[in-house]
Parts: sequence; structure tokens; C-alpha cells
Amino acid sequence: MAPRPTRIPAAGTPTKTVTSPLIVAALIVTGLYLGRDVLIPIAIAILLSFVLGPLVNFLRRLHFGRFLSVAVSVLMTLSVVGALGALIGVQLADIAHDVPRYRTTIEHKLEGLQDSPAGRMADYVASIGRTMHRDDSKPKPETEAKPDAPPPDRAILVEVKDRAPDALTLAGTLLSPILHPLATIGIVFVVLLFLLMQREDLRDRMIRLAGSSDLHRTTVAMDDAAKRLSRYFLVQLALNASFGLVVGIGLYLIGVPSPVLWGIFSALMRFVPYIGAFVSALFPLALAAAVDPGWSMVVETLILFVILEPLVGHFIEPMLYGHSTGMSPFAVLVSALFWTWLWGPVGLLLSTPLTVCLVVLGRHVDKLEFLDVLFGDRPALTPVENFYQRILAGDPDEVQEHAELFLKTAPLVTYYDEVVIKGLELAARDAARGVLTPEQKTDIRQSLSGLVEDLADHEDAAGDGEDSSSAAPTASRDGLVLCVAGRSFVDGAACAILAQLLGNRGIGARLVPFSDVARARIDGFDPGAARIVCIVSTAISGEPTHLRRLAERMKRKLPQAHMVVGLWQADENGLDEAAQRRAIPADMHVTSLRGAVEAIVVAADPNAPAPRDVDRPAPHPVGTAIPA
Repeated sequence: MAPRPTRIPAAGTPTKTVTSPLIVAALIVTGLYLGRDVLIPIAIAILLSFVLGPLVNFLRRLHFGRFLSVAVSVLMTLSVVGALGALIGVQLADIAHDVPRYRTTIEHKLEGLQDSPAGRMADYVASIGRTMHRDDSKPKPETEAKPDAPPPDRAILVEVKDRAPDALTLAGTLLSPILHPLATIGIVFVVLLFLLMQREDLRDRMIRLAGSSDLHRTTVAMDDAAKRLSRYFLVQLALNASFGLVVGIGLYLIGVPSPVLWGIFSALMRFVPYIGAFVSALFPLALAAAVDPGWSMVVETLILFVILEPLVGHFIEPMLYGHSTGMSPFAVLVSALFWTWLWGPVGLLLSTPLTVCLVVLGRHVDKLEFLDVLFGDRPALTPVENFYQRILAGDPDEVQEHAELFLKTAPLVTYYDEVVIKGLELAARDAARGVLTPEQKTDIRQSLSGLVEDLADHEDAAGDGEDSSSAAPTASRDGLVLCVAGRSFVDGAACAILAQLLGNRGIGARLVPFSDVARARIDGFDPGAARIVCIVSTAISGEPTHLRRLAERMKRKLPQAHMVVGLWQADENGLDEAAQRRAIPADMHVTSLRGAVEAIVVAADPNAPAPRDVDRPAPHPVGTAIPA
């Protein structure tokens, strides 16, 4: 057999490869790393702009003017940062001054530990190690010098003295450690000033980048995203500041030195996910151990953090802004590792706020939806998609678990209508496109049969506005209803579901596969004592014509029977509901399992409540049942 010729894309035809997104991602990461000295101040300024945005708007409502409002807000922020920096410097100087005293306390504690049983055990183990590694060989004596040997060379001691630095060099040495932080702070506030002044212009440019085809939707989305981020950062900043204040007061009452420093440090570390609380408690505990000759201060400090952090993290935070940041736990961990590797400790502090910004943008901007999928805490698949994916993968156990979880808050008919039937529509659409193999169809039917059997013992709750007493079965009427399946491979499962729901109402239903009522076999079909016929189909292109012929055959076979047609449209290009009612002759048309059950209940018992979600062809009023 000759080899198949290789296709060469025409000139100018774009080719999609896996390497293109990887190259773009590598370039972005490289740019973030190389430009960190400029990008870090810009990122901090963007986050501060969300925090100061509500304050600027408040001042503008007081008729301060744009420039004055921005200037007052920035100056207030700069003053707070300067005051915090001064406090941190003073507290660090106090700690450095008391280091010799702390060293003496630590030495006394170590001596006390050595006198304890644990210390003696450690010395015993260390002595064994020294004995095992001791060298028993004695050094050889030096040979006596020969009379004619030259005298040994004597070393000459040379002392090198540095030249005293001039005033300019001394100033550079003293100021170099603080020049870089000062430059970063200066860039932050300059960028922050321009961001607040040009906020509307930057918003318009973001709208243009996000998509200007639907200005109303894009504008609402961007404004909502900005409000959500501002609210989240303000609440988080206030909560962390309050946490730091309580920590500082608690450490002051306990007697730990420099409580203001550790309060500020604890407030900053709460921005770090997972390990922030542990790190914020580590240094005060170490300082308490160095200050107190005993261990009471260490125990009191530990109790303070053990009580305060769970109280804030598990009770106060959920009440203020929900149970999470909108990010999945895995995304929080990965973002912390990524930004720490990229930007160091500053990246660790900014990791959660930056990723929250990305998640919010992904939820409001269509072109950035992949960010919400990657980092958000919402399920990647809808319940319908998850159901279909699991039955397609042949995993009925997980389908059963999702069903039990759903049924804790909803009745059985709602689960069938909102999840299972819509999943069957996806299966019917894939079958119409020819992407399902016969083996996959068989597996899907088996999974659906197992699910229906597992849910047979589930106690079905009454729907909204439905009397539970009327939902209970009173007397079984076997064979009253014929559930006739359409020709789709999932219509039999839909009929089995409908029969189960009717059985919960005390109405016996008989399942009729499509092959039994086909044109060639309809004459030999025995309907028994059925008085109601319900045709169930997940419609695809061309299905209404087929259903019309099926309904006509059943009407000729059972002229006195009440005809109900349940049609679920799986093709967006199919007929609308009015066209379906005109095309398919029936006493009632329903578009949900709940509507089918209620229509059959009314047809079986005229005294039952009027059905909902049921359509009748003209001239009868919509929603009115015709008794059999």
C-alpha cells in the first residue's frame, strides 16, 4: 500500500500547535521575572487603588474635586506607611539593644535543659558518638634537627590598615540598605497617583481590550469586578489590621517586648495563605522564650495565637466576606509558590490578592474565562456536564454519589428534570453527530438502568406548592399508562424514569420500546387495558415528523386513549414549542417530567389538581386536561 501523502498547509494558513501557548506563557513569566523591579511597585499600586477607590469616591461626593480627593487619599496612605515604618524601626532598635540580655536568658535555659533527663540523655548519646569516632593513634614525635640544617624561616607579621572612608562613601554605605525600599515606595505612590487620576480612562481601555461589541454588558461586568475587588480588599485589610491590633494588645498584656512590631508583622503575614499564621506566631514565641526565665510567657503567647487565629479564620472571615476568596485551595497553594519563586517575599504577600484579581476578571470577561476555570473554586463542569461525563466514562458510583448529594436539597423529579434529562439530551446530540460508538451507547444505557434502580427506593418529596398527601400512592393501577419510547437510544431510559415517578404516585406504567410499535409490528401489538399513552423522546433534527407518525399509529391503535407527548429539544435548530404542538397530534404536550407526571395524574383522576408545565393544542385552553 502506498504511503498516505503528507498535507502541507497553504501559505498564510495559521497552524495551531501546543507549543504556541507554552511559548507565550514562557515569555510572560520571563518578562515578569526580569521586570520585577518595575512590576512589583505597579502591582502594589494597583492593589492600593482598589483599596483607596471608595475613599476617593467618598471625598468626591463631598465636592473635594478629583485632584484634591486623590491627593488627600494618597497623602493619608503615605502618612500611615511612614508612621508604620518609623514604629518598626524603633521596635527593631529596641530588640537589637536588648539582645545581650536575651542571650543570657537563653544560656540559662539551655543549662537547665542540660540538667534535665532529656539533656543528660542527649549528652550520653553525644559521648557515645565521640567515642566511636575517636582516633586512638598517637602523634609521632618530631625528628630532631640535624646540626648542619639551615635555621627555619620566621614569619613576619604584617598589618594592613584600610584608609578611612570619606564622608560621601560613608553616606553611601549607610543609605544603600534603605535606598531601594525608598525607591520602590516612591514608584508605588507615583503610579498610584496616576491610577486614581486616570481611573475612568484606564477602565475604558480595559473595556476596549475585553470586548467593545457589547458595551453595556462589558461595562457592567468591569464595574462589578472593581466593586467586588474593592470590597474584598477593604474587608481583608480591616480584618487583618484588627487581628494585628488584638495581637499587639495581647502581647503587651503578656509582657512580650516590642508588641507593636509583632502586631504589624502578624497583620502583614495574614495576607500569606496557610503558613502566614504560623510564621506570625513563631517570632513572638521565640522572643518570649528568650525574655522569660520560665515558660509561662511562651505558653500564654501560644494560647493567644491558638485561640485568635481559628476564631478569625473560621468564624469572623466567613461572616464578613464568605467562606473563601473564590479560589480553589490548590490554586492558593500554587499561586503562593509561583509568586514567591518569581518575586520573593513580596510575591508571597501579593500572591493571594493578585490571584483574586485574575479570578474576578475571569468571571466577568469572556476572553479571560480560562482564569476562572484554572484558579476559581467553582466546579469546572455543571451538574449536567458532570453527569454525562461520568456515565460516558462508565463510572456509575460517582453518578450515584452526585445524585445523593443533589437529592438532599431537592425532590427526585427535580433531579431527573434538571440533571438526568438534560444529560440525556447531550447524549442524544452526540449520537446524532455520530461520535458515540455502539459500545459507549451500551455503557450509557447500562449506567442509566443502574441509576434508576438505585433510586427506586428513594422517597420522592412533593414539589414546590404541591400537597404531599396527594403525592402519596393510594391504589396501584397497573398497566394504566403506556410509556412509549422514541427511536433515540436514550428514550428507553427516559421512559423508565417516567414509569418510576408514576409508580411513586400509585400509577402503574408499562414500558414499550420503539421496536414494538414500529410500522411493521404495530398490528400485533397488544396494548392491554391502557387508557393513557405517553410518548417520550429527546428530539433531534427531523424527529417531529417521526413522532407525528408514531403518535398517529398509537392513536389508530388506541382511539379512546388519552395521548401525552413529552418532547425534549436536544437540537438548537429544531422546531419551537408551538411548531411541535402543531406538528404532533396529541391531547397534551409536556416539556418536563414533572409536567408529564401531573398531566397523567389528571388524565387518570379528573379530581386531581390542574397540571403545570403542560401545553394543549388549540382550541382548548393551555394547561387544561381532557379526561380519558
